[in-house]
Amino acid sequence: WEKSLHLLIASAQSFVEPNTITFNAAICACGKVGEWKQALQLFSLMCQRRGQPSTFTFNAAISACEKGGDWEKALQLFTMMDRSKVEFDMVTPAAVISACSSGGKWAKALHFLSMMDSSNVELDTVTFNAAISACEKGGEWQKALQLFSMMVQSQVTLDTITFSSGISACEKGNELQKGLQLFSWMLQSKVEPNTFTYSAAISACAKGGRGAKALKLFRTMTASKVRVDTITYNAAISACEQAGEWVQALQHLSAMVEGQVEMDRITCSVALSSCENSDEWEKALVLLSTMMQSKVKMD
Repeated sequence: WEKSLHLLIASAQSFVEPNTITFNAAICACGKVGEWKQALQLFSLMCQRRGQPSTFTFNAAISACEKGGDWEKALQLFTMMDRSKVEFDMVTPAAVISACSSGGKWAKALHFLSMMDSSNVELDTVTFNAAISACEKGGEWQKALQLFSMMVQSQVTLDTITFSSGISACEKGNELQKGLQLFSWMLQSKVEPNTFTYSAAISACAKGGRGAKALKLFRTMTASKVRVDTITYNAAISACEQAGEWVQALQHLSAMVEGQVEMDRITCSVALSSCENSDEWEKALVLLSTMMQSKVKMD
């Protein structure tokens, strides 16, 4: 993004007026690296210098709002776009909804989705995924499942992100059975689960007291060569604690060290608790030593 800004500055210094393509590139670059305020400043400058922004420009500016969680500005830009009679494409609704989601405004996201649907705008997988993700972040699992029904009725393709967000929403809402039903539906639909999917499903099982099921999912995940991250290991170690499988908890921690997977306080707390509950204080000391070597900060 810095190179893009340098290009704009160089244009100004050489008295060469930056064109739409230059502005678009700079706005897009700033948005991608999280410099959303800079992106919006460039958008305002473009409006002053070049007049009417294009669809691409609006989309880039709205996407930048997502990075900063500025849902109000995103909606303002959409309103400006509509009043200026600039046609929006499939990217636009998803960008607005994602901005609302990023700002923690799931209700705003759903209201906008409903408004688009009422206007007979064709809603695609990406747009629905953004709305389901907003529900997931807000813990609104019932709303998320309603969106699944809308997608099926509208014959919109359900992909890995769709299912993963839905399962995660169920996990946050402590709806284990609903989450497992989605996971089963996903496999039946031959949609490949990813790290996020497994993490959500394993966490749901661990929270729901289904330690054995969680560990079975973890074994399936590793056998399928799906990347295991910190969240997944945390959930698996928690499941080991429930099942009294302290040896397996230590194996997971050892695998994290060998695989250079970052350990956080949750990892270490759950692993130590597992050993403590099994009266394996010697193992707990080994874990403590491993944590210290890994430079994990303790409370």
